[in-house]
Amino acid sequence: MSNTFQVDLRGIVDLLSHHLYASPRVYVRELLQNAVDAITAVGPEHAGVVSVVSSDGTGDGTLRIDDNGIGLTEAQVHELLATIGRSSKRDELGFARHEFLGQFGIGLLSCFLVADEIRVHTRREGAAPVLWTGFSDGRYTVRAGDEREPGTTVTLAPRRGAEHYLTGETVTDLARTYGSLLPVTVTVDDRKVTVGTVPWELPTESRMSYAERTLRFRPFDVIELNVPAAGLTGAAFVLPTPVNPASRGGHRVYLKRMLLSETVEGLLPEWAFFARCVVDSTELRPTASREALYDDDGMLAETREAIADQLRGWLVRLSATDPRRLGEFLSIHHLGVKALALHDDEMLRLVEQWYPMQTNMGEVTLAEFRARHGVLRYAATADEFRQLAGVAAAQDLGLINGGYVYDAELIQRLAALDPEVRAERLDPTDLTTRFTTVDAEAELQMRPFLAAAQRRLDRLGCEVVVRAFDPVTTPALYLVSRAAAFNDEFTASRDQADDLWGGVLDALSRTVPTDRPQLVLNHRNPLIRRVAVLGDAELSGLAVESLYGQALLLGHHPIRPADAALLTTSFLGLLDRAVPGKTTGEETR
Repeated sequence: MSNTFQVDLRGIVDLLSHHLYASPRVYVRELLQNAVDAITAVGPEHAGVVSVVSSDGTGDGTLRIDDNGIGLTEAQVHELLATIGRSSKRDELGFARHEFLGQFGIGLLSCFLVADEIRVHTRREGAAPVLWTGFSDGRYTVRAGDEREPGTTVTLAPRRGAEHYLTGETVTDLARTYGSLLPVTVTVDDRKVTVGTVPWELPTESRMSYAERTLRFRPFDVIELNVPAAGLTGAAFVLPTPVNPASRGGHRVYLKRMLLSETVEGLLPEWAFFARCVVDSTELRPTASREALYDDDGMLAETREAIADQLRGWLVRLSATDPRRLGEFLSIHHLGVKALALHDDEMLRLVEQWYPMQTNMGEVTLAEFRARHGVLRYAATADEFRQLAGVAAAQDLGLINGGYVYDAELIQRLAALDPEVRAERLDPTDLTTRFTTVDAEAELQMRPFLAAAQRRLDRLGCEVVVRAFDPVTTPALYLVSRAAAFNDEFTASRDQADDLWGGVLDALSRTVPTDRPQLVLNHRNPLIRRVAVLGDAELSGLAVESLYGQALLLGHHPIRPADAALLTTSFLGLLDRAVPGKTTGEETR
Protein backbone atom coordinates (compact mmCIF):
# COMPACT_ATOMS: atom_id res chain seq x y z
CA MET A 1 0.00 0.00 0.00
CA SER A 2 1.35 3.43 -0.92
CA ASN A 3 0.82 6.58 1.14
CA THR A 4 1.04 10.29 0.42
CA PHE A 5 3.45 12.61 2.20
CA GLN A 6 1.75 14.91 4.69
CA VAL A 7 2.95 18.44 3.95
CA ASP A 8 2.64 21.36 6.34
CA LEU A 9 2.20 24.22 3.88
CA ARG A 10 2.96 26.82 6.57
CA GLY A 11 6.28 25.05 7.23
CA ILE A 12 7.11 24.85 3.50
CA VAL A 13 6.50 28.57 3.06
CA ASP A 14 8.65 29.31 6.10
CA LEU A 15 11.43 27.01 4.83
CA LEU A 16 11.52 28.52 1.35
CA SER A 17 11.08 32.15 2.32
CA HIS A 18 13.32 32.24 5.40
CA HIS A 19 15.98 29.60 4.77
CA LEU A 20 16.47 29.39 1.00
CA TYR A 21 17.61 33.00 0.71
CA ALA A 22 20.57 34.59 2.50
CA SER A 23 18.94 37.99 3.07
CA PRO A 24 15.51 39.65 2.91
CA ARG A 25 17.05 42.06 0.39
CA VAL A 26 16.54 39.55 -2.44
CA TYR A 27 12.77 40.09 -2.49
CA VAL A 28 13.29 43.11 -4.79
CA ARG A 29 15.31 40.99 -7.20
CA GLU A 30 12.59 38.33 -7.32
CA LEU A 31 9.86 40.90 -7.96
CA LEU A 32 11.89 42.53 -10.75
CA GLN A 33 12.68 39.11 -12.17
CA ASN A 34 9.01 38.08 -12.43
CA ALA A 35 8.11 41.46 -13.94
CA VAL A 36 10.84 41.23 -16.61
CA ASP A 37 9.79 37.65 -17.45
CA ALA A 38 6.20 38.78 -17.91
CA ILE A 39 7.37 41.55 -20.25
CA THR A 40 9.63 39.13 -22.15
CA ALA A 41 6.65 36.81 -22.70
CA VAL A 42 4.83 39.52 -24.70
CA GLY A 43 7.49 39.57 -27.43
CA PRO A 44 10.81 41.17 -28.40
CA GLU A 45 9.21 44.35 -29.80
CA HIS A 46 7.28 45.14 -26.64
CA ALA A 47 8.47 48.26 -24.79
CA GLY A 48 8.51 47.01 -21.25
CA VAL A 49 8.16 49.23 -18.20
CA VAL A 50 8.39 48.25 -14.54
CA SER A 51 7.17 50.82 -12.00
CA VAL A 52 7.87 50.42 -8.29
CA VAL A 53 6.16 52.57 -5.69
CA SER A 54 7.69 52.33 -2.22
CA SER A 55 5.88 52.67 1.07
CA ASP A 56 6.85 56.35 0.97
CA GLY A 57 4.90 56.74 -2.27
CA THR A 58 1.84 54.62 -1.46
CA GLY A 59 1.38 56.30 1.91
CA ASP A 60 -0.20 53.22 3.53
CA GLY A 61 3.01 51.30 4.29
CA THR A 62 2.64 48.88 1.38
CA LEU A 63 4.96 48.48 -1.62
CA ARG A 64 3.58 48.16 -5.15
CA ILE A 65 5.29 46.99 -8.34
CA ASP A 66 3.53 47.26 -11.74
CA ASP A 67 4.55 45.79 -15.08
CA ASN A 68 2.97 45.92 -18.54
CA GLY A 69 3.82 42.30 -19.21
CA ILE A 70 1.67 39.44 -20.44
CA GLY A 71 -0.36 38.95 -17.26
CA LEU A 72 -1.99 35.72 -16.06
CA THR A 73 -5.33 34.00 -16.41
CA GLU A 74 -7.07 32.48 -13.39
CA ALA A 75 -5.85 28.99 -14.33
CA GLN A 76 -2.29 30.24 -14.63
CA VAL A 77 -2.56 31.94 -11.24
CA HIS A 78 -3.41 28.61 -9.64
CA GLU A 79 -0.63 26.80 -11.48
CA LEU A 80 2.13 29.36 -11.15
CA LEU A 81 1.51 31.09 -7.84
CA ALA A 82 0.05 28.30 -5.73
CA THR A 83 2.03 25.23 -6.86
CA ILE A 84 5.45 24.55 -5.36
CA GLY A 85 7.92 22.16 -6.98
CA ARG A 86 6.04 21.15 -10.18
CA SER A 87 7.42 22.37 -13.49
CA SER A 88 5.40 20.48 -16.14
CA LYS A 89 2.53 22.94 -16.13
CA ARG A 90 4.98 25.84 -16.36
CA ASP A 91 6.30 24.29 -19.57
CA GLU A 92 2.81 23.85 -20.98
CA LEU A 93 1.84 27.40 -20.13
CA GLY A 94 4.97 28.81 -21.76
CA PHE A 95 6.73 30.16 -18.68
CA ALA A 96 9.79 27.92 -18.78
CA ARG A 97 11.29 29.35 -21.93
CA HIS A 98 15.05 29.83 -22.22
CA GLU A 99 14.94 33.60 -22.30
CA PHE A 100 13.17 33.94 -18.97
CA LEU A 101 15.16 34.91 -15.87
CA GLY A 102 13.18 32.72 -13.48
CA GLN A 103 10.24 30.32 -13.56
CA PHE A 104 7.58 32.34 -11.66
CA GLY A 105 6.05 31.14 -8.42
CA ILE A 106 8.83 30.10 -6.05
CA GLY A 107 10.60 33.45 -6.29
CA LEU A 108 7.45 35.18 -5.10
CA LEU A 109 7.76 33.30 -1.82
CA SER A 110 10.86 35.40 -1.01
CA CYS A 111 8.48 38.29 -0.44
CA PHE A 112 7.32 36.55 2.74
CA LEU A 113 10.72 37.57 4.16
CA VAL A 114 9.36 41.11 4.43
CA ALA A 115 5.57 40.74 4.05
CA ASP A 116 2.74 38.90 5.79
CA GLU A 117 0.45 39.33 2.81
CA ILE A 118 1.09 39.38 -0.95
CA ARG A 119 -1.57 40.58 -3.40
CA VAL A 120 -1.22 39.88 -7.14
CA HIS A 121 -3.67 41.75 -9.35
CA THR A 122 -3.24 40.54 -12.93
CA ARG A 123 -4.94 40.34 -16.33
CA ARG A 124 -4.00 38.67 -19.56
CA GLU A 125 -5.19 40.02 -22.92
CA GLY A 126 -8.64 38.56 -23.62
CA ALA A 127 -9.10 37.20 -20.09
CA ALA A 128 -10.80 38.50 -16.96
CA PRO A 129 -8.70 40.21 -14.26
CA VAL A 130 -7.79 38.10 -11.25
CA LEU A 131 -6.78 39.00 -7.67
CA TRP A 132 -4.63 36.40 -5.88
CA THR A 133 -3.87 36.97 -2.19
CA GLY A 134 -1.29 34.85 -0.39
CA PHE A 135 -0.66 34.75 3.36
CA SER A 136 2.48 33.76 5.25
CA ASP A 137 0.61 30.96 7.05
CA GLY A 138 0.22 29.09 3.73
CA ARG A 139 -3.33 30.17 2.80
CA TYR A 140 -4.32 31.92 -0.41
CA THR A 141 -7.51 33.21 -2.01
CA VAL A 142 -8.43 33.88 -5.64
CA ARG A 143 -11.26 36.13 -6.74
CA ALA A 144 -12.20 38.40 -9.62
CA GLY A 145 -10.17 41.57 -9.78
CA ASP A 146 -11.02 45.10 -10.78
CA GLU A 147 -10.76 46.06 -14.44
CA ARG A 148 -7.26 46.98 -15.55
CA GLU A 149 -4.91 46.99 -18.54
CA PRO A 150 -3.03 43.76 -19.34
CA GLY A 151 -0.15 43.28 -16.91
CA THR A 152 0.42 42.60 -13.25
CA THR A 153 0.54 44.56 -9.99
CA VAL A 154 2.08 42.99 -6.90
CA THR A 155 1.38 44.63 -3.55
CA LEU A 156 3.21 43.75 -0.33
CA ALA A 157 1.83 44.45 3.13
CA PRO A 158 4.85 44.55 5.47
CA ARG A 159 5.35 42.21 8.38
CA ARG A 160 6.16 43.66 11.77
CA GLY A 161 9.82 44.71 12.00
CA ALA A 162 10.40 44.65 8.23
CA GLU A 163 8.85 48.00 7.34
CA HIS A 164 12.23 49.58 6.55
CA TYR A 165 12.75 47.17 3.63
CA LEU A 166 9.84 48.82 1.82
CA THR A 167 10.93 52.46 2.20
CA GLY A 168 11.96 54.58 -0.77
CA GLU A 169 15.64 54.77 0.09
CA THR A 170 16.02 51.00 0.61
CA VAL A 171 13.95 49.99 -2.41
CA THR A 172 15.79 52.44 -4.69
CA ASP A 173 19.14 51.11 -3.53
CA LEU A 174 18.07 47.47 -4.02
CA ALA A 175 16.45 48.10 -7.41
CA ARG A 176 19.59 49.90 -8.62
CA THR A 177 21.82 47.11 -7.25
CA TYR A 178 19.91 44.23 -8.82
CA GLY A 179 18.27 45.79 -11.84
CA SER A 180 20.35 48.69 -13.14
CA LEU A 181 21.41 46.74 -16.26
CA LEU A 182 17.98 45.33 -17.13
CA PRO A 183 16.88 45.82 -20.76
CA VAL A 184 13.53 47.32 -19.67
CA THR A 185 12.85 50.65 -17.98
CA VAL A 186 12.61 50.38 -14.19
CA THR A 187 11.52 53.30 -12.01
CA VAL A 188 11.18 53.65 -8.24
CA ASP A 189 8.86 56.43 -7.10
CA ASP A 190 9.06 57.83 -10.67
CA ARG A 191 12.89 57.92 -10.62
CA LYS A 192 14.62 55.80 -13.25
CA VAL A 193 17.15 53.31 -11.87
CA THR A 194 18.18 51.46 -15.05
CA VAL A 195 21.17 52.71 -17.05
CA GLY A 196 20.85 50.57 -20.17
CA THR A 197 24.58 50.36 -21.01
CA VAL A 198 26.67 47.56 -19.55
CA PRO A 199 29.94 48.79 -17.97
CA TRP A 200 32.27 46.80 -20.24
CA GLU A 201 30.89 48.64 -23.27
CA LEU A 202 31.73 52.06 -21.81
CA PRO A 203 34.76 54.13 -22.94
CA THR A 204 38.02 53.36 -21.13
CA GLU A 205 37.86 56.20 -18.61
CA SER A 206 34.19 55.51 -17.87
CA ARG A 207 35.03 51.86 -17.16
CA MET A 208 37.73 53.01 -14.75
CA SER A 209 35.22 55.30 -13.01
CA TYR A 210 32.69 52.45 -12.84
CA ALA A 211 35.27 50.23 -11.12
CA GLU A 212 36.13 52.97 -8.61
CA ARG A 213 32.47 53.53 -7.86
CA THR A 214 31.32 49.90 -7.79
CA LEU A 215 34.36 47.76 -6.99
CA ARG A 216 36.11 50.36 -4.81
CA PHE A 217 39.43 50.40 -6.70
CA ARG A 218 40.90 51.95 -9.84
CA PRO A 219 42.04 48.97 -11.90
CA PHE A 220 45.53 48.41 -13.24
CA ASP A 221 43.89 47.37 -16.51
CA VAL A 222 40.56 46.14 -17.88
CA ILE A 223 40.40 42.90 -19.89
CA GLU A 224 37.33 42.33 -22.04
CA LEU A 225 35.81 38.85 -21.72
CA ASN A 226 33.70 36.96 -24.25
CA VAL A 227 32.65 33.31 -23.98
CA PRO A 228 30.05 32.62 -26.69
CA ALA A 229 29.25 29.09 -25.50
CA ALA A 230 28.06 30.52 -22.19
CA GLY A 231 26.52 33.61 -23.73
CA LEU A 232 28.95 35.51 -21.52
CA THR A 233 30.30 39.01 -22.00
CA GLY A 234 32.00 41.21 -19.46
CA ALA A 235 35.32 42.44 -18.15
CA ALA A 236 38.03 41.44 -15.72
CA PHE A 237 39.31 44.38 -13.68
CA VAL A 238 42.94 43.83 -12.64
CA LEU A 239 43.66 44.82 -9.05
CA PRO A 240 46.21 47.64 -8.69
CA THR A 241 47.74 46.29 -5.45
CA PRO A 242 48.95 42.89 -4.23
CA VAL A 243 46.37 40.54 -2.79
CA ASN A 244 46.66 37.42 -0.67
CA PRO A 245 46.57 34.41 -3.04
CA ALA A 246 44.51 32.53 -0.47
CA SER A 247 41.72 35.11 -0.66
CA ARG A 248 38.82 34.17 -2.86
CA GLY A 249 37.50 37.47 -4.06
CA GLY A 250 33.95 37.32 -5.35
CA HIS A 251 32.78 38.47 -8.76
CA ARG A 252 29.80 40.51 -9.85
CA VAL A 253 27.70 38.17 -12.01
CA TYR A 254 24.55 39.03 -13.95
CA LEU A 255 22.24 36.50 -15.59
CA LYS A 256 20.31 38.02 -18.50
CA ARG A 257 21.15 41.47 -17.10
CA MET A 258 19.81 40.72 -13.60
CA LEU A 259 22.39 40.74 -10.82
CA LEU A 260 22.86 37.27 -9.39
CA SER A 261 25.34 38.25 -6.69
CA GLU A 262 28.24 40.59 -6.02
CA THR A 263 30.31 37.80 -4.43
CA VAL A 264 30.13 34.82 -6.80
CA GLU A 265 33.07 32.41 -6.47
CA GLY A 266 34.40 29.82 -8.89
CA LEU A 267 34.22 31.96 -12.03
CA LEU A 268 38.02 32.21 -12.36
CA PRO A 269 40.79 29.65 -11.81
CA GLU A 270 42.59 29.87 -8.48
CA TRP A 271 45.71 31.44 -9.98
CA ALA A 272 43.75 34.44 -11.28
CA PHE A 273 43.25 35.99 -7.84
CA PHE A 274 44.54 39.30 -9.23
CA ALA A 275 41.27 40.06 -11.10
CA ARG A 276 37.68 40.89 -10.19
CA CYS A 277 35.09 40.24 -12.89
CA VAL A 278 31.81 41.85 -13.87
CA VAL A 279 30.01 39.61 -16.38
CA ASP A 280 26.61 38.85 -17.82
CA SER A 281 25.61 35.39 -19.07
CA THR A 282 22.58 33.92 -20.78
CA GLU A 283 23.56 30.27 -20.40
CA LEU A 284 25.07 29.79 -16.93
CA ARG A 285 22.56 28.42 -14.42
CA PRO A 286 21.89 29.76 -10.92
CA THR A 287 21.39 27.66 -7.82
CA ALA A 288 17.91 27.35 -6.31
CA SER A 289 18.40 30.49 -4.23
CA ARG A 290 19.70 32.32 -7.33
CA GLU A 291 22.63 33.66 -5.32
CA ALA A 292 25.43 31.47 -6.78
CA LEU A 293 26.27 29.60 -9.98
CA TYR A 294 25.30 25.96 -10.48
CA ASP A 295 28.48 23.91 -10.83
CA ASP A 296 27.42 20.43 -11.85
CA ASP A 297 26.82 20.42 -15.60
CA GLY A 298 30.28 21.26 -16.99
CA MET A 299 29.25 24.65 -18.35
CA LEU A 300 30.80 26.59 -15.48
CA ALA A 301 34.07 24.64 -15.74
CA GLU A 302 34.24 25.28 -19.49
CA THR A 303 33.54 28.97 -18.93
CA ARG A 304 36.24 29.17 -16.28
CA GLU A 305 38.79 27.65 -18.65
CA ALA A 306 37.77 29.99 -21.48
CA ILE A 307 38.20 33.04 -19.23
CA ALA A 308 41.58 31.67 -18.10
CA ASP A 309 42.67 31.50 -21.76
CA GLN A 310 41.69 35.14 -22.25
CA LEU A 311 43.60 36.28 -19.16
CA ARG A 312 46.59 34.29 -20.34
CA GLY A 313 46.31 35.88 -23.78
CA TRP A 314 46.28 39.35 -22.23
CA LEU A 315 49.57 38.61 -20.47
CA VAL A 316 51.17 37.30 -23.65
CA ARG A 317 50.03 40.37 -25.61
CA LEU A 318 51.40 42.60 -22.89
CA SER A 319 54.80 40.92 -23.13
CA ALA A 320 54.87 41.51 -26.88
CA THR A 321 53.51 45.07 -26.98
CA ASP A 322 54.36 46.70 -23.66
CA PRO A 323 57.13 44.94 -21.66
CA ARG A 324 57.41 47.85 -19.24
CA ARG A 325 53.72 47.51 -18.37
CA LEU A 326 54.14 43.76 -17.99
CA GLY A 327 57.03 44.38 -15.59
CA GLU A 328 54.80 46.63 -13.49
CA PHE A 329 52.11 43.95 -13.41
CA LEU A 330 54.57 41.21 -12.44
CA SER A 331 55.97 43.32 -9.62
CA ILE A 332 52.43 43.45 -8.19
CA HIS A 333 50.94 40.03 -9.01
CA HIS A 334 53.90 37.73 -9.63
CA LEU A 335 52.48 34.99 -7.39
CA GLY A 336 49.46 34.47 -9.63
CA VAL A 337 51.51 34.34 -12.81
CA LYS A 338 54.06 31.97 -11.24
CA ALA A 339 51.27 29.71 -10.01
CA LEU A 340 49.91 29.57 -13.57
CA ALA A 341 53.40 28.93 -14.99
CA LEU A 342 53.68 25.76 -12.90
CA HIS A 343 51.29 24.03 -15.29
CA ASP A 344 51.18 26.28 -18.35
CA ASP A 345 54.11 26.20 -20.80
CA GLU A 346 53.34 29.58 -22.36
CA MET A 347 53.28 31.30 -18.99
CA LEU A 348 56.48 29.49 -17.99
CA ARG A 349 58.26 31.02 -20.99
CA LEU A 350 56.84 34.41 -20.09
CA VAL A 351 58.18 34.09 -16.53
CA GLU A 352 61.57 32.97 -17.87
CA GLN A 353 61.84 36.00 -20.14
CA TRP A 354 60.31 38.75 -18.00
CA TYR A 355 60.17 37.98 -14.27
CA PRO A 356 63.34 39.09 -12.41
CA MET A 357 64.49 36.69 -9.71
CA GLN A 358 66.85 37.45 -6.85
CA THR A 359 70.42 36.26 -7.46
CA ASN A 360 73.83 36.96 -5.94
CA MET A 361 74.49 39.08 -9.04
CA GLY A 362 71.41 41.26 -8.55
CA GLU A 363 67.86 40.84 -9.88
CA VAL A 364 67.86 39.24 -13.34
CA THR A 365 65.46 37.08 -15.34
CA LEU A 366 66.09 33.38 -15.75
CA ALA A 367 66.80 33.96 -19.45
CA GLU A 368 69.47 36.56 -18.63
CA PHE A 369 70.96 34.36 -15.90
CA ARG A 370 71.18 31.39 -18.27
CA ALA A 371 72.83 33.53 -20.95
CA ARG A 372 75.52 34.64 -18.46
CA HIS A 373 76.14 31.44 -16.50
CA GLY A 374 74.82 28.60 -18.65
CA VAL A 375 73.44 26.66 -15.67
CA LEU A 376 70.45 27.66 -13.52
CA ARG A 377 72.19 27.04 -10.22
CA TYR A 378 69.92 27.76 -7.27
CA ALA A 379 69.64 27.57 -3.51
CA ALA A 380 66.45 25.85 -2.42
CA THR A 381 65.78 28.05 0.63
CA ALA A 382 66.22 31.71 1.46
CA ASP A 383 68.46 30.83 4.42
CA GLU A 384 70.66 28.69 2.21
CA PHE A 385 70.92 31.53 -0.30
CA ARG A 386 71.87 34.08 2.36
CA GLN A 387 74.49 31.66 3.68
CA LEU A 388 76.12 31.02 0.31
CA ALA A 389 75.44 34.07 -1.89
CA GLY A 390 78.50 36.15 -0.99
CA VAL A 391 80.96 33.27 -1.05
CA ALA A 392 79.55 31.95 -4.35
CA ALA A 393 79.81 35.42 -5.91
CA ALA A 394 83.46 35.63 -4.84
CA GLN A 395 84.07 32.38 -6.73
CA ASP A 396 82.29 33.91 -9.77
CA LEU A 397 79.52 31.39 -9.26
CA GLY A 398 76.02 32.65 -10.11
CA LEU A 399 73.35 31.61 -7.62
CA ILE A 400 69.56 32.07 -7.73
CA ASN A 401 67.48 32.41 -4.59
CA GLY A 402 64.91 29.62 -5.02
CA GLY A 403 63.48 30.19 -1.57
CA TYR A 404 60.60 32.40 -2.71
CA VAL A 405 57.21 30.83 -3.41
CA TYR A 406 57.27 28.69 -6.60
CA ASP A 407 60.76 29.83 -7.73
CA ALA A 408 62.59 26.53 -7.22
CA GLU A 409 59.67 24.59 -8.77
CA LEU A 410 59.68 26.90 -11.80
CA ILE A 411 63.42 26.37 -12.34
CA GLN A 412 62.98 22.59 -12.11
CA ARG A 413 60.00 22.65 -14.48
CA LEU A 414 61.89 24.77 -17.00
CA ALA A 415 64.72 22.23 -17.04
CA ALA A 416 62.25 19.36 -17.43
CA LEU A 417 60.49 21.13 -20.31
CA ASP A 418 63.56 22.16 -22.31
CA PRO A 419 66.49 19.72 -22.71
CA GLU A 420 68.78 22.68 -23.46
CA VAL A 421 68.20 24.12 -19.98
CA ARG A 422 70.41 22.81 -17.18
CA ALA A 423 69.38 23.36 -13.59
CA GLU A 424 71.29 22.36 -10.45
CA ARG A 425 70.55 22.82 -6.81
CA LEU A 426 73.75 23.98 -5.13
CA ASP A 427 74.79 21.73 -2.30
CA PRO A 428 76.67 23.87 0.26
CA THR A 429 79.59 21.42 0.28
CA ASP A 430 79.95 21.85 -3.49
CA LEU A 431 81.59 25.17 -2.72
CA THR A 432 84.54 23.47 -1.04
CA THR A 433 85.55 21.93 -4.37
CA ARG A 434 86.07 25.46 -5.67
CA PHE A 435 88.13 26.52 -2.65
CA THR A 436 91.95 26.37 -2.81
CA THR A 437 93.71 23.86 -0.60
CA VAL A 438 96.43 25.19 1.69
CA ASP A 439 99.99 24.42 0.63
CA ALA A 440 101.66 21.50 2.40
CA GLU A 441 104.02 23.62 4.54
CA ALA A 442 101.26 25.85 5.88
CA GLU A 443 99.02 22.87 6.56
CA LEU A 444 101.84 21.16 8.47
CA GLN A 445 102.28 24.24 10.67
CA MET A 446 98.53 24.42 11.35
CA ARG A 447 98.11 20.72 12.16
CA PRO A 448 98.35 21.09 15.99
CA PHE A 449 95.88 23.96 15.91
CA LEU A 450 93.43 22.03 13.71
CA ALA A 451 93.65 18.97 15.96
CA ALA A 452 92.89 21.10 19.03
CA ALA A 453 90.04 22.84 17.20
CA GLN A 454 88.57 19.50 16.18
CA ARG A 455 88.60 18.28 19.78
CA ARG A 456 86.66 21.40 20.86
CA LEU A 457 83.94 20.89 18.20
CA ASP A 458 83.73 17.09 18.12
CA ARG A 459 80.95 17.07 20.71
CA LEU A 460 78.91 19.31 18.41
CA GLY A 461 79.24 16.94 15.48
CA CYS A 462 81.22 19.38 13.35
CA GLU A 463 84.32 18.75 11.22
CA VAL A 464 86.99 21.49 11.05
CA VAL A 465 88.86 22.04 7.77
CA VAL A 466 91.02 24.85 6.44
CA ARG A 467 90.85 26.21 2.89
CA ALA A 468 91.70 29.43 1.07
CA PHE A 469 88.76 31.26 -0.50
CA ASP A 470 87.25 34.65 -1.20
CA PRO A 471 86.04 36.94 0.15
CA VAL A 472 88.99 37.45 2.46
CA THR A 473 86.71 39.23 4.96
CA THR A 474 84.90 35.96 5.75
CA PRO A 475 86.95 34.16 8.43
CA ALA A 476 84.84 31.00 8.60
CA LEU A 477 81.94 29.34 6.84
CA TYR A 478 79.59 26.71 8.28
CA LEU A 479 78.48 24.32 5.52
CA VAL A 480 75.83 21.62 5.88
CA SER A 481 75.39 19.16 3.02
CA ARG A 482 71.90 17.88 2.30
CA ALA A 483 72.96 14.46 3.59
CA ALA A 484 74.18 16.01 6.84
CA ALA A 485 70.96 18.02 7.22
CA PHE A 486 68.92 14.86 6.73
CA ASN A 487 71.07 13.03 9.27
CA ASP A 488 70.46 15.80 11.85
CA GLU A 489 66.69 15.68 11.27
CA PHE A 490 66.70 11.88 11.48
CA THR A 491 68.65 11.94 14.74
CA ALA A 492 66.32 14.53 16.27
CA SER A 493 63.27 12.44 15.28
CA ARG A 494 64.81 9.31 16.75
CA ASP A 495 65.57 11.06 20.04
CA GLN A 496 61.96 12.25 20.35
CA ALA A 497 60.29 8.97 19.33
CA ASP A 498 58.75 6.49 21.79
CA ASP A 499 60.26 3.04 22.36
CA LEU A 500 58.41 1.38 19.48
CA TRP A 501 59.27 3.96 16.83
CA GLY A 502 62.69 4.52 18.36
CA GLY A 503 63.50 0.86 17.65
CA VAL A 504 62.29 1.19 14.07
CA LEU A 505 64.39 4.30 13.54
CA ASP A 506 67.43 2.64 15.12
CA ALA A 507 67.10 -0.15 12.56
CA LEU A 508 66.92 2.41 9.75
CA SER A 509 69.86 4.42 11.06
CA ARG A 510 72.33 2.08 9.38
CA THR A 511 71.10 3.35 5.99
CA VAL A 512 71.22 7.05 6.87
CA PRO A 513 74.22 9.04 5.51
CA THR A 514 76.65 10.08 8.23
CA ASP A 515 78.12 13.22 6.63
CA ARG A 516 78.98 15.88 9.18
CA PRO A 517 78.67 19.66 8.84
CA GLN A 518 81.95 21.47 8.19
CA LEU A 519 83.43 24.59 9.72
CA VAL A 520 85.66 25.84 6.89
CA LEU A 521 88.35 28.23 8.16
CA ASN A 522 89.58 30.73 5.58
CA HIS A 523 93.39 30.70 5.46
CA ARG A 524 93.37 33.97 3.51
CA ASN A 525 91.78 35.76 6.45
CA PRO A 526 94.45 37.45 8.68
CA LEU A 527 92.53 36.64 11.87
CA ILE A 528 92.57 32.91 11.13
CA ARG A 529 96.31 32.95 10.50
CA ARG A 530 96.94 34.79 13.80
CA VAL A 531 94.70 32.40 15.78
CA ALA A 532 96.52 29.40 14.25
CA VAL A 533 99.88 30.51 15.70
CA LEU A 534 98.73 31.73 19.13
CA GLY A 535 100.52 28.95 20.98
CA ASP A 536 97.85 29.16 23.71
CA ALA A 537 95.63 26.09 23.44
CA GLU A 538 92.85 27.48 25.67
CA LEU A 539 92.70 30.87 23.93
CA SER A 540 92.78 29.38 20.43
CA GLY A 541 90.05 26.93 21.49
CA LEU A 542 87.82 29.81 22.67
CA ALA A 543 88.52 31.60 19.39
CA VAL A 544 87.49 28.58 17.32
CA GLU A 545 84.28 28.20 19.34
CA SER A 546 83.50 31.88 18.76
CA LEU A 547 84.17 31.52 15.03
CA TYR A 548 81.83 28.53 15.00
CA GLY A 549 79.08 30.55 16.69
CA GLN A 550 79.55 33.50 14.33
CA ALA A 551 79.40 31.21 11.28
CA LEU A 552 76.14 29.72 12.57
CA LEU A 553 74.60 33.16 13.02
CA LEU A 554 75.79 34.57 9.69
CA GLY A 555 74.53 31.50 7.87
CA HIS A 556 71.09 31.71 9.55
CA HIS A 557 71.44 28.15 10.81
CA PRO A 558 69.23 26.89 13.63
CA ILE A 559 70.81 27.27 17.07
CA ARG A 560 70.60 24.12 19.20
CA PRO A 561 70.78 24.29 23.00
CA ALA A 562 74.38 23.03 22.89
CA ASP A 563 75.25 25.75 20.36
CA ALA A 564 73.65 28.45 22.52
CA ALA A 565 75.62 27.25 25.55
CA LEU A 566 78.86 27.28 23.56
CA LEU A 567 78.19 30.84 22.32
CA THR A 568 77.79 32.01 25.90
CA THR A 569 80.86 30.24 27.35
CA SER A 570 83.15 31.23 24.46
CA PHE A 571 82.09 34.87 24.65
CA LEU A 572 82.58 35.01 28.44
CA GLY A 573 85.85 33.13 28.13
CA LEU A 574 87.27 35.57 25.59
CA LEU A 575 86.02 38.49 27.67
CA ASP A 576 87.71 37.06 30.75
CA ARG A 577 90.99 36.67 28.86
CA ALA A 578 90.69 40.20 27.46
CA VAL A 579 90.22 41.72 30.94
CA PRO A 580 92.64 39.81 33.21
CA GLY A 581 93.51 40.46 36.88
CA LYS A 582 91.53 41.99 39.76
CA THR A 583 89.87 45.38 39.99
CA THR A 584 91.47 48.18 42.08
CA GLY A 585 88.66 47.96 44.62
CA GLU A 586 89.22 44.26 45.17
CA GLU A 587 92.99 44.79 45.72
CA THR A 588 92.38 47.17 48.60
CA ARG A 589 89.94 44.93 50.43
